[in-house]
Amino acid sequence: MDEDSRYEAVRSRDGRFDGEFFFGVATTGIYCRPSCPAVTPKRRNVRFFMTAAAAQGSGFRACRRCRPDAVPGSAEWNVRADVVGRAMRLIGDGVVDREGVAGLAVRLGYSARQVQRQLTAELGAGPVALARAQRAHTARVLVQTTDLPITEIAFASGFASVRQFNDTIRAVYASTPSELRTNAPQPPAKSLAKGRDSAPADGAGPTAEPSAGIPLRLAHRGPYQSAAVFDLLQREAVPGIEEVTGIPGRRTYRRTLRLPYGTGIVAVDERPGTLKGVPRPHTGGWLDARLHLTDHRDLTTAVQRLRRLFDLDADPYAVDERLGADPRLGPLVAARPGLRSPGAADPEELAVRALVGRAESERLVRRHGRTLDVPSGSLTHLFPEPSVLAEAATGDTPVAPDEPAPGNALAGLVAALADGTVRLDVGADRDDAQAALLALPCMDAATVAVIRARALGDPDVAPPGADIPDAWRPWRSYAVQHLLAAGELELP
Repeated sequence: MDEDSRYEAVRSRDGRFDGEFFFGVATTGIYCRPSCPAVTPKRRNVRFFMTAAAAQGSGFRACRRCRPDAVPGSAEWNVRADVVGRAMRLIGDGVVDREGVAGLAVRLGYSARQVQRQLTAELGAGPVALARAQRAHTARVLVQTTDLPITEIAFASGFASVRQFNDTIRAVYASTPSELRTNAPQPPAKSLAKGRDSAPADGAGPTAEPSAGIPLRLAHRGPYQSAAVFDLLQREAVPGIEEVTGIPGRRTYRRTLRLPYGTGIVAVDERPGTLKGVPRPHTGGWLDARLHLTDHRDLTTAVQRLRRLFDLDADPYAVDERLGADPRLGPLVAARPGLRSPGAADPEELAVRALVGRAESERLVRRHGRTLDVPSGSLTHLFPEPSVLAEAATGDTPVAPDEPAPGNALAGLVAALADGTVRLDVGADRDDAQAALLALPCMDAATVAVIRARALGDPDVAPPGADIPDAWRPWRSYAVQHLLAAGELELP
């Protein structure tokens, strides 16, 4: 988009572009999302930015009305496989906070200087500034949704000092942390479950009791077919680490998470496709979630992993426009606008599960999974790490005589994951990962296709042997989901 097109999007308050770019108003010093409901500024006073970090770096502070820091992520970072796309996914996963810019560069295979130059040239902000903007958003969520002491929030958000934390919050939000807490959005009159449609999707829900975890609203753009995603999660759920409860339209998905600093339990609610029998307008929305973390430093990483699992940063307008023009897919897209291609909360776990299936995955959890210090209902374990499975794979025996013993494929996969021969993190090169997977013993192309689509989040994967024409590029993963939902395709 050129700047005139961006201004038209701002003037029409077009929510389709929230997160794709931001605009700052020179006369107020505030930056906003395109759909901000405030009075449209004059064109000569508007500046455009690719990221919130670039706007903040130019001296603009976040709008208190439209909360531009809480928009869905740009769909570009899902699609792009180049260095900038991989870098943005890694920064979103918290790599800069944990490993610094040097660690980010090592994962990308470039020098720190090259990474800095490429990000600054394209996005107007380097990795430190991008991570700083993310830390500020994490801090706001913790300030407004928990009763944690401000000092603890500063370090949990990834800041190196309380002074740095205070200075950043003042610069980004024009408020002190205490003022942010005092001015936090109040709970709506109705309960969150009943009154959720009256509240803005701002990334943080009403303040909750400590036992309720951290309430969040995971924003998405455009229509969202939650039923199809929850159907898939329910079919695949592995007892001990996952469960889906409730009736269709009101289900809750819960699972355990292994995170860099600790563990977590997350609950995400299905959002019904109608409100009092009337279809929802397709203008965007959110999924309600609750996070229980043993270490609050994991908040950013946990949220990003959920966003990938539920494919919340996709651009359904671009996908539906392309696939909807196809004679074969057109009726399917019209029937399910906004259908997503779910990813994975843990790429390595997904790879193992794709290889061995649900029943064997359950056995691996029972036999090798780490037991939670504090179980939560039926959630009792974490999925075993590749290193644990690699040690046990050779001499492992099935629990029951009729269960298949893990073969060479599982042993080869977990060993490659454990020693880094195969990388499936968000910054991995998709082509390199596929080549490494196919080089493993007994690894078939169909399983690798599932891993590439789900674990690596590739939007353009066609299962081998399926009638998926190249004309559906670059959204073949979404086309597969439409065919599966319509019963026109079955995968093993």
